[in-house]
Amino acid sequence: MRNRTRWIVTAAMLTLLLATVARASVEVEQLSSPELQARYQILIEELRCPKCQNQNLAGSDSMVATDLRREIRRLLEDGFTDREINEYMVARYGDFVLYRPPLQRNTVALWVAPGVFAALGLLALIVIVMRSRSGRGESQAADAEELTDNERRQLARLLGEDQIGHGKQDEQETRND
Repeated sequence: MRNRTRWIVTAAMLTLLLATVARASVEVEQLSSPELQARYQILIEELRCPKCQNQNLAGSDSMVATDLRREIRRLLEDGFTDREINEYMVARYGDFVLYRPPLQRNTVALWVAPGVFAALGLLALIVIVMRSRSGRGESQAADAEELTDNERRQLARLLGEDQIGHGKQDEQETRND
């Protein structure tokens, strides 16, 4: 029984390994010059796969990414500039295909939001540090720890204990009343 389980686990791991190797994408086609190859690498790392959404073309194994990489190679060989290739991709897939979309009305939030959130976080940090230095937090904690005699008696009754704070003296005063 034990050998059979070991065999099943080994077979499953081997199957996973083979499936991973089969999925790996290897760029076989090289461009005509090292300069074009360098531009190609930069372009496929800067353009987003329309299907995968958060992967660049270089890291995606989808059929769409494969087609786009082939199209970029063709455009580079035809003499297109990087800007023209970017414009071609944006015309086809929209600004989404760019990891760094241009500053426009519809993308202002993407560019401004990180700065706004950083400023708010810094402001919150400053307020917290200032409050801790002024000692406000300590006085509120000290006020919360002090109990009145009446609160102590109520606590003692709830807990069923004879002594909390003033203890038996408070209990005797209550009996005398």
